[in-house]
Amino acid sequence: MAFTELLDRAGGVGLFQALQVFTLFLPSVLVPSHMLIENFSAAVPSHRCWVPLLDNSTAVSPGLGPKDLLTVSIPPGPNHEPHRCRRFRQPQWQLLDPNGTATNWSEAATEPCVDGWVYDRSTFTSTFVSEWDLVCDHKGLKPIGQSLYMTGLLIGSFCWGLLSNRFGRKWILNLCCLQVALANIGMIFVSHFFIYCGLRVLGAFAISGIILTSGMLLVEWTTTRRRAVTMTILGCIYSLGQMALGALAFTLRDWRALQLAVSTPFFAIFLICWWLPESARWLIITGKPEQGLQELHKVAKINGHKEATKSLTIEVLMTSMEEEMASAKGHRSVLELFLVPMLRWRTCIMSLVWMTADGFLQSVSHLGSVIDPLIRMTQHSLPLLVPVVYSALPITSGLLLLLFLPETQGFPLPDTIQDLENQKSAAATGNRREVVVTESTSF
Repeated sequence: MAFTELLDRAGGVGLFQALQVFTLFLPSVLVPSHMLIENFSAAVPSHRCWVPLLDNSTAVSPGLGPKDLLTVSIPPGPNHEPHRCRRFRQPQWQLLDPNGTATNWSEAATEPCVDGWVYDRSTFTSTFVSEWDLVCDHKGLKPIGQSLYMTGLLIGSFCWGLLSNRFGRKWILNLCCLQVALANIGMIFVSHFFIYCGLRVLGAFAISGIILTSGMLLVEWTTTRRRAVTMTILGCIYSLGQMALGALAFTLRDWRALQLAVSTPFFAIFLICWWLPESARWLIITGKPEQGLQELHKVAKINGHKEATKSLTIEVLMTSMEEEMASAKGHRSVLELFLVPMLRWRTCIMSLVWMTADGFLQSVSHLGSVIDPLIRMTQHSLPLLVPVVYSALPITSGLLLLLFLPETQGFPLPDTIQDLENQKSAAATGNRREVVVTESTSF
């Protein structure tokens, strides 16, 4: 709570916070594009085997149309459409004779698409699936890109948190923006799928850092009263980015052009984000109070509270942040959650509740899987039942949460172990006073 008081002296929430949200809007609106881009760049267009009669310009066709040539060259697939992965070794002309006793096509010799594939380019002019032929026997390679991307996000979520605590939020944010730009633009120039996957991992690794550091900067430069609103705005920005990707993909049908469009802006973001001040709270608790004070003065001037530069002195700062600076000294690890009694008790309870809730939700999800087909069976006789059920359940759950979840708005939440101990002492003092008052009035 101490730093929040210093932030209130620097103007609380004002012009600086608005500019900060607008600046972080730029990377945040593009982050979902990189997460979801393979919905478009990895789309699988309709395809068939390359056959000489249809696709070789020098081949001589016996005056037949494309449909007939396709019939004698490609066997029908499971949906009675041209097979996507097989072709006849030799043209089966007998299939064109409606009155003949031609041998059934399945008895004719077929072979894989040894000469490649022909793709439908009416929806997407190019995807990396069509470019690297990740179809038929190689279709199992397609999910690898997104799987490795999620792996990069997972690794980044561990690494960037530690690095931002050591080197600062602003520096890590700028580094990640530059890495995203370089890695994702590099994908455009690669000629091998596995090199693309490697760059995808590097991009995801940096995306995780952008998500973490942008959220940290917003939270640490926002007063407690406005944090919920600020983080809600950040969530809306992510949703806006998802919608923008669909519109962009509708315009750019080539996967390289789409990749370039969502990656190039990060070079500009890398330059723009340098104006952002480093987190003053991080500077103070890492032993750089003078730099933290300078950042607070800068924010106060932007917010129009120039007089705060006189009242915000190093003595005031050191006095306000004394407890947080003391708790930040020394090396901390995850073991602190179990070595400190108050943290150990809370960690065990939260873990137990978390696992119980997660197991309950998984059980309910299986129940939903059972009920879903039954509900869909009634959509012809009761067409409104499906949307009514799917909308009523979220509304009901929202009302239950509203009734039973405790509200934290307006309550001071602990930031340090000392805050927890103070809360316990205050609660114990309040209980003793209540007992004394009860005993004194019992006569």
